[in-house]
Amino acid sequence: MTDAPQSDDFTPDPDPVASMLAVLDLSQSGARTTEDIFTGVSQSMPLGRVYGGQVLAQSIVAAERTIPDGRSAHSMHGYFLRPGDASKGITFAVDRIHDGRSFSTRRTQAFQEGVPIFSMIASFQDEDPGIEHQSDAPADVPGPEGLPDLEDHLAGLHPMTKRLFLDRPVDLRHIPSPIYLTVEGEQVPSQAVWMRTRRTVPDDQRIHRAVLAYVSDLTIQESILRAHGVSWATRGLKVASLDHAMWWHRPGRVDEWMLYVQESPSARGGRGLATGRIYSRDGMLLASVAQEIMVRVPPPEGDTA
Repeated sequence: MTDAPQSDDFTPDPDPVASMLAVLDLSQSGARTTEDIFTGVSQSMPLGRVYGGQVLAQSIVAAERTIPDGRSAHSMHGYFLRPGDASKGITFAVDRIHDGRSFSTRRTQAFQEGVPIFSMIASFQDEDPGIEHQSDAPADVPGPEGLPDLEDHLAGLHPMTKRLFLDRPVDLRHIPSPIYLTVEGEQVPSQAVWMRTRRTVPDDQRIHRAVLAYVSDLTIQESILRAHGVSWATRGLKVASLDHAMWWHRPGRVDEWMLYVQESPSARGGRGLATGRIYSRDGMLLASVAQEIMVRVPPPEGDTA
């Protein structure tokens, strides 16, 4: 949530991509009993709160460590239960629910100090031939090279707030523009974002799937806020991810430009739903995403109703 405690111990990260890959490399704890246990740490965060995409990606990594060779993640459904503390370790307990001829199912629960902060079920499949089609990528989207760099949009921000954006391992280019400080242009429930890691990552597709999960939690909430002209800088705004679903369709590289097309079909009752499609630069549909958030927008100043 946006009202997590501030951290005075945050230090800028000279290589956020290396830090991201390091936190995704979990350690196995003890021998398997009824569950497989893994442990991990978090990236340092300015607000002191675990980034949701990180614990999501770590949960996928933990589950995949228990999967027979040749099977890869094709879907996951998870719930964010509590905000995590980035200064503390995370324990991941994986339950081997099912191993069939073509599919495997795993449940991963992430704990801090014995309390669950995230719960997920994921499915893994052998590569099988079959029918194929996809939704086309939008044709009228400008390329990433002609769009302003993220830092160009952050002039005037407090240095600590700027670090929250600039120390990310991912380069982001918004279409039409970010909503960090203001919402420019038409207030519509849709946007697109070019994204890629700031440098190359290893060729292992397991790493690329995990990093794709990591970045899938970035910016997807913004189609909800953009529809109402609400920027991230809105005083009193509170946003928290409630759940997250993802489907991996095709292999791709997260260190090459990807287009994240996002829209919000509904918001009501203090919740908003956002959906997204992630395409490679050449138009291959890599993944689909859905997330519901809690969003509380303060009334306009002077509105006492």
